[in-house]
Amino acid sequence: MPTFNDPLADAAEASEALRGLAHASRTFDNPADTYAVFGDVISGVRSLRQVLDQLADAHLTHRERAHDDPGNHAAGAGSALTAADELHQAGTLLDQVQGLDIVRCAVVHPCDAGSLSGAMDAANHGLIKPVLIGPEGRIRHVAEEAGISLQGVEIISVEHSHAAAEMAAEMAANKEVEILMKGSLHTDELLKAVLSHKALRTGRRLSHVFRFDVPLYPKPLIITDAAINIEPTLQEKVDIVQNAIDFARVMGIETPKVAILSAVETVTASIPSTLDAAALCKMADRGQITGGLLDGPLAFDNAVSPDAVQIKGIVSEVAGQADILAVPDLESGNMIAKQLEYLAGASGSGLVLGARVPIALPRRADGAMARVASTVLAVLAAHDSRRKNQANAWKQG
Repeated sequence: MPTFNDPLADAAEASEALRGLAHASRTFDNPADTYAVFGDVISGVRSLRQVLDQLADAHLTHRERAHDDPGNHAAGAGSALTAADELHQAGTLLDQVQGLDIVRCAVVHPCDAGSLSGAMDAANHGLIKPVLIGPEGRIRHVAEEAGISLQGVEIISVEHSHAAAEMAAEMAANKEVEILMKGSLHTDELLKAVLSHKALRTGRRLSHVFRFDVPLYPKPLIITDAAINIEPTLQEKVDIVQNAIDFARVMGIETPKVAILSAVETVTASIPSTLDAAALCKMADRGQITGGLLDGPLAFDNAVSPDAVQIKGIVSEVAGQADILAVPDLESGNMIAKQLEYLAGASGSGLVLGARVPIALPRRADGAMARVASTVLAVLAAHDSRRKNQANAWKQG
């Protein structure tokens, strides 16, 4: 029974109750019982959102008492602020998946505590039904060392990471899973397996998006591509931008505003990224990129700061209020993303787009809430793909 006054005891009881429900709900003797369970789970999700906000507020309120392991107060206070922001972000994203079906997800080679706990946290939040793919002995050893329960969790045992990536891609191609989640293997290893299956290709280039909540920016900010495409060509940038627009629309932004970044806001023959930016905007005018509003070239300040836009006299529906920052190359995008995270206190989560299934791509340095947030993005994208597939099937038959 809950105590209503001891958060540690009540959290432990809630965790055990969710594990019990995950086990008990594998089968139903009476299908009508699912409605009652669903109602109670939805109520629990609302309470979880309140808990996340209250935990975030506690981090903010008591940050003057925070310190890291060596006793550094400044570092501890910074960590408290970051944790608070991640908790608020997780709560906001969980609101968006409320009421959606749990999605079956292949977790590829989860052979370290971070990737395994991230997958199981997402499962405990009711986001995914994980299928763990990798050396079973290693996975169970990691779980035991980290105190992670694998009761009722499906494990497909393969010898190594290459085999795990191939198995996960094959399951996705056969529509046995709707999400792939990267574990403790290299990104290239997983993407190579995905691209080797024709059934997982869409005709578009794979690209990565970061979704950031930045404390000093009034809305979520999407950055692409800061993780996969090193030096994309103009045609590759078309796919990168279109993937990001489609994703932003899934996230509820009706007409995403896309800033095509460069070092300056004028087309300059000696700076190739300004030429690409101008071409992308004209391609959008001609319907070669759809669903968003593009402008560029824009320097970073012109993309996100209304003050900078006013000072420079830029007339634009995008400048100063961008939803998406399309960067010239991986190096610049990666630097922007990490600067936002480490200097501006932003909390981010990432996803790979352009395949038949979304690929959650948590980073090794991600905390628990950031990993859950990446899973939320993948769940939203998976449900969007499901709706589109159902619509296409209806049209064809």
